[in-house]
Amino acid sequence: MIKKPHILSIVLILAMAALVMAFTSQQTVIQSKASHAEDLWETSGHADSTAEAFRHWDEDDPAVVPTGCAKCHSAYGFIDFIQDGTVDAAAKIDSTVNCDVCHINPNTGTLRNHTAVTFPSGVTVEGLGPEAMCMECHQGRASKKSVDATIAGAGVADDDEVSRSIRFSNIHYFAAAASQFGTVIDGGYEYAGKSYDARFSHVDGYNACHTCHNPHSLEVRRKNCATCHTFSDPKDIRFLGSCTDYDGDGNAAEGIYYEITTMADKLYGTMQNYANTVTHLPIAYDSHTYPYFFNDTNGNGQADADEAVRANGYSSFTPRLVKAAYNYQMVLKDPAGYAHGGKYLIQLMYDSIEDLNSAMPNPVSMAGMSRTDEGHFDGSAEAWRHWDEDGEVSSSCAKCHSATGLAEFLSTGANTAAHTANGMLCTTCHTGPPLLISGAKNPVKFPSGAVLSLGDTSNLCMNCHSGRASGVSVNNSVGSGPGPYRFINIHYFAAAATLFGSEANGGYEFAGKTYAGRRIYPNHNGRFDTCVDCHMNSQSLCDDCGTNACDHNVKHPDAAQCVLCHGQDISQPYPGADPAKFKFNKIRPASTPDYDGDRNTHESIQDEIKGLETTLYKAMQDYGLSIGNPILYDSHSYPYWFIDTNGNGKIDTGENTRTNAYQFNARMLKAAYNFQVSKKDPAGFVHNSRYIAQLLVDSIEIMGGDISAYTWR
Repeated sequence: MIKKPHILSIVLILAMAALVMAFTSQQTVIQSKASHAEDLWETSGHADSTAEAFRHWDEDDPAVVPTGCAKCHSAYGFIDFIQDGTVDAAAKIDSTVNCDVCHINPNTGTLRNHTAVTFPSGVTVEGLGPEAMCMECHQGRASKKSVDATIAGAGVADDDEVSRSIRFSNIHYFAAAASQFGTVIDGGYEYAGKSYDARFSHVDGYNACHTCHNPHSLEVRRKNCATCHTFSDPKDIRFLGSCTDYDGDGNAAEGIYYEITTMADKLYGTMQNYANTVTHLPIAYDSHTYPYFFNDTNGNGQADADEAVRANGYSSFTPRLVKAAYNYQMVLKDPAGYAHGGKYLIQLMYDSIEDLNSAMPNPVSMAGMSRTDEGHFDGSAEAWRHWDEDGEVSSSCAKCHSATGLAEFLSTGANTAAHTANGMLCTTCHTGPPLLISGAKNPVKFPSGAVLSLGDTSNLCMNCHSGRASGVSVNNSVGSGPGPYRFINIHYFAAAATLFGSEANGGYEFAGKTYAGRRIYPNHNGRFDTCVDCHMNSQSLCDDCGTNACDHNVKHPDAAQCVLCHGQDISQPYPGADPAKFKFNKIRPASTPDYDGDRNTHESIQDEIKGLETTLYKAMQDYGLSIGNPILYDSHSYPYWFIDTNGNGKIDTGENTRTNAYQFNARMLKAAYNFQVSKKDPAGFVHNSRYIAQLLVDSIEIMGGDISAYTWR
């Protein structure tokens, strides 16, 4: 008798069959993907077994890749390295950067768990993704630390002393990560007293090696670039925040690649000029022959075939020259540096030229050249680099000093800590061309509590240019007790507070006085009364954000429009003047009163305001002496106001430190606050000169100064 199978058994058999089929299908997909990845890899430089990068040691005896090179020039060496961070033995030749280098199991696509990289400078960057494996070999083999070490070892007396002990430090090839991370890892030779761009950032999703490059073929994903950039060649790309003519050739629209190329040529020419005129030992360069720099024996300015040989390697470096040579090589050995971190490379070259020039009798002209952009995109500026040692931008600062804080604030109303930034990004203001972020046109709440609007996208600017304090802040402090009081700082570039005057109560307004409200110039015919009108040239264009028309360089308005009425300077107020000669700090409309009371009615508005600042500062110093508490001001050192310990009226060594911070009485605090309001809006003379002048005059009065000359008040 045959028994019928139990229904549960049938179900189990069918389920197992389905699992087997699914697994087989999945394995087929994995194998197919692996096969496709291998096909792509075979087209890459990583797979080129004939390349010098993998054949260089074939003639050695023994024919092995030495420990100092094996990590990047042998699959065996990298696998050795990844175990404990060192290469313990020379590696076999006849390998490339194959699947095993990046994958634990190439068949499943499982990547190695490697997320931290230590660079030649000794700096370790943690929290990386798969790009960490790329960066192990594309970080270079030298850094500023290497250059300083060879100089120190030579024991030279000054920067222009020739020493055969100073050897050229070679960063090595394709150090893309050094270009991208900038000052974070000290990859270039950074000069003392200078600040530099940090890690170059694209928009989210395009900040890692494998997001821009296909990880197998290494090809750039050019189709993705076209989302934001219009170009026929990546070399033509220029970020909208790159508003400066870096190389001084008069073309601020060319691709960053061309800015770098021209500046590199200038640096090389400057190096040769220095060698010819300072050390009198000519130098020439050959990018294909080690050790790259050679004696220019015939003085023709180039490395001829008989000169570009190892025996003729240049050995007459000075500290100044070897620093510049290192930076020059770094730029040339990252041929895609324009995309990885172009502004950082530009800064290195600019500073190298400037340093070489300082020692030459006939310095190379740097006319028209620039090392940075205006503040929004100047990643080297303190406004962006202040939090580097902290690792993040604090919640109280992130709204305006990170790339993401403003958008988060407008969408959630919250201020939270953010990653450090290298300046603003397109996404700081835009969700994507041409759309501005949510809340861009919403009215803005000022520190005084006033809620104000300019009626256009200028409101977006006002979120960060309204200051961080107001007259209310001063009153609250004074009302909290008898003092002494700490200084209250309006913060930097509070242009909107100046523009709105008494409506925003940005300054300390004294009781019984009247103050100017929002500055509106009737003779501007309804134009040039908002941030966008002046700094973006056209309100309609900015609303639509036609990126080819909207000027993202907000340093100043368009001189070509202002010159029609204001002339090229205060002595020539007529249409048709040359915009190239126009100076905004020379403007003086006919209605301008003699603000500073010096009877000079021909000086600019800026000079009128400066005159009042000078008078107020003198009145504060006189008052401080009279109460036995002399005061000093330093605009570059926090907290700006200090005790004049010896009463000589000037900043001496050790006086402008936090431990010597000035303690205020109520009268001095009010005057100091208004003085800072004027100082920290350097364009206050345009934004609302009447309001600034009123604050300064009333502060002079409270300090006991004579205000009889200010009849306009």
